[in-house]
Amino acid sequence: MLIDTETCNTMECPLLYDFGCAIIDLHRNIQAKFRIILTDIFHGEQELMKSAYYADKLPTYIQAIENNSVLTMNIWDLKHFIKDLCDYYGVSFICAHNARFDYKSTQTTIRYLTKSKARYLFPYGVEWWDTMKMAQSTICKQKRYIAWCKENGYICKNGQVKKTAEILYRYITKDQDFQEEHTALSDVLIECEIFWKCYDCHKKMDKKLW
Repeated sequence: MLIDTETCNTMECPLLYDFGCAIIDLHRNIQAKFRIILTDIFHGEQELMKSAYYADKLPTYIQAIENNSVLTMNIWDLKHFIKDLCDYYGVSFICAHNARFDYKSTQTTIRYLTKSKARYLFPYGVEWWDTMKMAQSTICKQKRYIAWCKENGYICKNGQVKKTAEILYRYITKDQDFQEEHTALSDVLIECEIFWKCYDCHKKMDKKLW
């Protein structure tokens, strides 16, 4: 299961309001995909929602909810929904780009909303993978990628090549104009391509979050 979360509040205490996920396999198949708005935060914490990093997109969220083009759930429904997905599809790991942040946002949110009655959004003990680590072990080591980043100015202050999902996707698709939507499901679909591209390298890679 590849996931992405869009959050409000601070980076130290992120609270998710938009959750995207896709169930995939290693053969470029997407078995299922979902975009879910967490009503406890989106509707229940309107002051905090003003701090959302992409608050300018909130009208599009409201329109999507009104059009029933997204699912809406409270935190308990989302927790049970994720467990059912994991059971039904036999999910063996959860994966995200820069997964440490998404792990933190899901934990912070469920503990905040349930007053720590529930401490994990995902089934306890499920393994976490990180496509950023995977890319660092494969794509980012390739001479072609390093040269491409230098040519296009995708270099960090420390001299390392950039490894954000947006830059990696530009490289994979050869679309220099691509920009992430920064909505959860659209970003998940980008990360699916990064995940598959890493596996296509057929190299040993670091993938586990811990």
